[in-house]
Amino acid sequence: MSAPTIARATTAAGVRRARGLRRGDRNRFLKWLGVVLISLSVLFPLAWMAIAGFKGKTEVLRSPFQFFPDMWDPKNYIEIAQDPQFARAMIVTFIGAIIFTALSLAINSMAAYALARLDFAFKRFWWVFCIMPMFIPSMAILLTSFVVVAQLGMLDTMAVLIIPGVASSVQMFFLRQFYLNMPIAVEEAALIDGCSRWQIFLKIFLPQSAAVFVVVGIGSYMAFWNAYVWPILTITNPDLTQIMQFLGNFRSDRGPQWGLLMAGSTLAALPTIVLVLFFQRYIVNGVRISGIK
Repeated sequence: MSAPTIARATTAAGVRRARGLRRGDRNRFLKWLGVVLISLSVLFPLAWMAIAGFKGKTEVLRSPFQFFPDMWDPKNYIEIAQDPQFARAMIVTFIGAIIFTALSLAINSMAAYALARLDFAFKRFWWVFCIMPMFIPSMAILLTSFVVVAQLGMLDTMAVLIIPGVASSVQMFFLRQFYLNMPIAVEEAALIDGCSRWQIFLKIFLPQSAAVFVVVGIGSYMAFWNAYVWPILTITNPDLTQIMQFLGNFRSDRGPQWGLLMAGSTLAALPTIVLVLFFQRYIVNGVRISGIK
């Protein structure tokens, strides 16, 4: 091959390499641009809510729109934090969320293990029966659920907020997918060594379920913390008022104090935000190992 031919081939290869690099840089730029835009669209409402808590009564809905307040005044946060009704609603909701989460993890994990690993009569029927609620909108059974808890005398109790939603078909499905992916050889070795099914569940499956438990647990916690319609229907006792119920009734109870409402909403959102940020690594890992694509 002559020198001019080699030079032309080298030049063409260099041009193709340069085009590939430019194309890769352009793709990376578009990817990061999309990440930035999505992040801004998610964070903007939260930032506006938090900043609106520092505004006066007339500044929040001012026209034309103004993102930052004229004067940063924390009085709304101080006032709402010192409100005994707000503090009680936060504490009661937090305690209920912890109990609800613990019961959800216990019940749904045991059900998922039985449906994934045990053989029993009509197993396929019971699996379909357990996941059927996934396809039924909660609003469609809201009235009948209210009638049931009313006849059981559960209204205005913490039990009415916790018990009806503890068993979750979504969480059973999620945990079952994880248990199906665990190696059968470990379970068979434990059976040979004389372990019962209960011991296998407690000593082998539960220790391996930390990451997926974080995902299920946070889902349960957020479902209880953010519940609004069900507490509105079933709770009239002020001592059991939930935080979203308190915020939902804020305007009708206290008038259009938008700055105070934004401060209360920000404080109500903080526990969930901190929880998700703290466990974010476990959330990603739990989704990955559970086989949910």
